[in-house]
Amino acid sequence: MSTEPRINDRIRVPEVRLVGPSGEQVGIVPLAKALELAQEYDLDLVEVAATARPPVCKLMDYGKFKYESAMKAREARKNQAHTVIKEMKLRPKIDPHDYDTKKGHVVRFLKQGDKVKITIMFRGREQSRPELGFRLLQRLANDVQDLGFVESSAKQDGRNMIMVLGPHKKKTEAMAEARALADARKAERQGRAPGSDAADVDIDEDAALEAENAAAEAEADEADAEDADEVEQPAEASQDA
Repeated sequence: MSTEPRINDRIRVPEVRLVGPSGEQVGIVPLAKALELAQEYDLDLVEVAATARPPVCKLMDYGKFKYESAMKAREARKNQAHTVIKEMKLRPKIDPHDYDTKKGHVVRFLKQGDKVKITIMFRGREQSRPELGFRLLQRLANDVQDLGFVESSAKQDGRNMIMVLGPHKKKTEAMAEARALADARKAERQGRAPGSDAADVDIDEDAALEAENAAAEAEADEADAEDADEVEQPAEASQDA
């Protein structure tokens, strides 16, 4: 069923309680009189309370009303915060460079207000040394303690050990800060002298930030895929190594 209100000739009642363009109460008037007033004001007669007796109608610019309602709904969706759990996978014997790279991803996720599931993947004889994974998780939690906290302590799950980090910053706060930073960068770019490369290029800052995040996540996914390939190696190969 359509959720659109009835307007003008679609209203089928003998009389309505009329509200003027500025919100003033006109009173109960015949439908024909209400339509006549709408024509005089060059506005639409919109039924705003169909269940009332008689129905309440208002004189307004319905096209403008629909546009403003759509913009409000868009802004509400833009500010809506979705709980997201990112995942980062590490090896118990990860080398310093890879650790710094993956820690950087965790830092970025926490700054965005997202939770992060940290998974330590054991293979071969590493499964008999769970303390290696536990120490690595503790190290990571300490390194990012300014941005997040341990929401779910480390626990063994088959060949994996899992810990969940929660952000100190709420998602809505992170979104607001990111938007403010984008606006500041855009204002700075537009304030430069005409003819400069930065002034001539009109880039949507939000799209740029999304592209940057997508690229970083793709890099993380690629690294995780490589880790997954290593996990699938036969047990004999791991023992030989």
